[in-house]
Amino acid sequence: MHPLDIALLTLVLIAGVVVTYTYLGYPLVVWVASRLFGRHLRRPEATDDELPTVSLVIAAYNEEAEIAGRIANALAVDYPLGKFEVVIASDGSTDRTVALARRSGDPRVRVLAFPDRRGKSAVLNDVLANHVRSEVVVLSDANTRNDPDSVRRLAAWFSDPSVGAVCGKLVLTDPETGRNVDGLYWRYETFLKQCEGRLGALLGSNGGIYALRRSAFAAIPGDTLVDDFVIPLLARLRTGCRLLYDREAVATEETPKSMTAEFHRRARIGAGGFQSVGILRRLLLPGHGWVAFAFLSHKVLRWACPLFLAAALAASVILAAIDPAYAWLLLAQIAFYGLSLASGWVPNQPRWLRVLRLPALFTAVNAALLVGFVRWVRGPGNGTWRRTDRTEPELALAFAGVSLEETTLDSPVLALTETRAHRPVDPVRPASMLSAND
Repeated sequence: MHPLDIALLTLVLIAGVVVTYTYLGYPLVVWVASRLFGRHLRRPEATDDELPTVSLVIAAYNEEAEIAGRIANALAVDYPLGKFEVVIASDGSTDRTVALARRSGDPRVRVLAFPDRRGKSAVLNDVLANHVRSEVVVLSDANTRNDPDSVRRLAAWFSDPSVGAVCGKLVLTDPETGRNVDGLYWRYETFLKQCEGRLGALLGSNGGIYALRRSAFAAIPGDTLVDDFVIPLLARLRTGCRLLYDREAVATEETPKSMTAEFHRRARIGAGGFQSVGILRRLLLPGHGWVAFAFLSHKVLRWACPLFLAAALAASVILAAIDPAYAWLLLAQIAFYGLSLASGWVPNQPRWLRVLRLPALFTAVNAALLVGFVRWVRGPGNGTWRRTDRTEPELALAFAGVSLEETTLDSPVLALTETRAHRPVDPVRPASMLSAND
């Protein structure tokens, strides 16, 4: 066999091993490790007097359709008076976001109207360094809705001085019915968060619901695209604090309006992921133990998968041109991607057909990551963000197509099932907000 053939076949083999390990092997390994070496933590019980002061910070840009409902929801959380405030930080909004936020008339609400649009990361740097003095900061989004007990559940963990950040559980919902429309990808990520949390290796947070000890905060680069990933991990690097996951601290968020909007969102996250490797590269050092293992396996290799897939396809093209005996490698990949395109049209009913949509989900996720990589190479931009429409439920079915039963750490098997209702629409949310945007 010619050395070039060996090199190309080796490249295809390595790509296949990396992709298989990342999506199938790592979930099994981290589940087993969490069962053997993980800790089951109990949330401390805290009285009103023992709970820390909390600022719920929401960075907003042109959120006039959401902001009134978001403030009403935030003020309805169960937390002691005198220990809780809501901070709305407008990033140069040009609509009525600031005016509507100021209409709340509640002394617990503070509105910071920054005149220039600088980007979410720059706004959070400013707010956390100069405008809040609470012991704990809960970070959220304008289109997120907190369960009434979510802030109290997050805050209770901070009675342990070793805890620096706590991530809650974000549930995706249909804006019209309030039904839980979490897809396979989101449930899969939630499962990994649970396992990593037990190992003390939680990676980042859900941007819609996480809490941070303010004293652990370290300023992030102003152009950071995935602030909810970088902020908690920088806090860990700076202070050695623990990052925890509390699946009982729940918030809900509406699904994006279209597959195009979701694809662009995932591509942006992909660009931010590649960017974050440079910021957090020290976490890959072996001395960080399970965190280094999870960061490499769950994030770095995941983000690199589209590059491996592209390399395997290119190597297969060259092999087929050199020797027709290798044409099957190329044909197999072409058949898979063709199946992915076709599977996007598979109906969601009956339920058993949804497993056929998995190739479409896999390909869409990796295509978005590849676009994100290209954007990162060209330059990620200045960190500003644009609002994503979240008024229609089709995306959760079109982009994900398959959902899972609630996963637990008692089983590594992610059971395929139809979407289930999670909870009714938040009663404090005005009906007029049901068709609002993020």
